[in-house]
Amino acid sequence: MARKYRLGVTRKAVNAVVKALLARGIPVAGATGWLLTTRGRKSGADRTTPVNVVEVAGDRWLVSPYGTVGWVHNLRAGATARLWRGRTRETWEVEEADAATAGPVLRAYVRKIPVTAPFFDAKLTDPPEAFAAEADRHPVFRLARSRA
Repeated sequence: MARKYRLGVTRKAVNAVVKALLARGIPVAGATGWLLTTRGRKSGADRTTPVNVVEVAGDRWLVSPYGTVGWVHNLRAGATARLWRGRTRETWEVEEADAATAGPVLRAYVRKIPVTAPFFDAKLTDPPEAFAAEADRHPVFRLARSRA
């Protein structure tokens, strides 16, 4: 059974360090680490969190390995993702993937960022269909056309 994500003191501290490094343009987690800023669906305030972007089949994808977290709700409500790292800024519209589309993306994500593997029931060696079965617990968004 997959582990459940808990945002504890340690994770908050790690996120703060990662955010500071990414804000200065220092790559974290290879070249996949970005800061994602979304507009709060209730407050309207900007919310920023570190994320990883994975490229699969020529498209760029945002994956929520820890489930339906705050930024997922915000993207569903606003459909605009602002990604930044250092001086690089990108604004994207997002489209949530269906389970069949999400399966190969989730598999690629876990292979690229294996620290997230304990949060999935599917194993690294499983076929994409095993990951597709978990798509409802791990939302996947395709970064569509750039608006900036």
